Amino acid sequence: MKYIEKLHYITHDIPNLTHLEQAQKACEAGAKWIQYRCLSKADDALLADINSIAEICDDWGTTLIVTNHIHLNGKADIQGFHIEDFDADFIALRKKVGDDITLGGSANTIENIIRLANEGADYVGFGPFSTTETKPNDYPLLGLEDYQNAVKKLKGLNLNLPILAVGGIKIYDVEALMQTGIYGIAVSGAINFTDDLNEAYNDFYNAVKP
Repeated sequence: MKYIEKLHYITHDIPNLTHLEQAQKACEAGAKWIQYRCLSKADDALLADINSIAEICDDWGTTLIVTNHIHLNGKADIQGFHIEDFDADFIALRKKVGDDITLGGSANTIENIIRLANEGADYVGFGPFSTTETKPNDYPLLGLEDYQNAVKKLKGLNLNLPILAVGGIKIYDVEALMQTGIYGIAVSGAINFTDDLNEAYNDFYNAVKP
């Protein structure tokens, strides 16, 4: 089974920090998993960003995951992709990228999660838990019971897929979420929109680790 970090830090298009600056600050704070999420740039600009962030990640021993943009596989030092399309065919995606690349998916229902588990995803981001400024959507918000049920259902089916809660999670939500039995947390806004990214990252890191 591939290594999956318990705290996924996600970069975002924000006014005061570039993706590169976000990645640098996150690595300095100790991030071991960075998901580069940029849906606003053309391929040349994406690759320029990714190559620069990959150098930083290499220096710090940090895993670099790219949101969507799977067509860039092999063009930069990318360890994996997170695919946000709930209907993506992960069997086809796995054939395309091979076994070494990490593939994560997004889900809003237990049925979504089961399909991802059966199609060979390496982890799933299950959400949204709360309203989020960084990724507006109309999907139903999930409660603690939804996370408990998902963990229970996978165990009952003997499916081993790390579930990470995602979407508008604040530091005070983490303890209760982790008690549902999920694997970890993915965070963007609650770290990026703070005065001290280092402190915010470490608060989440300490809350997620057992």
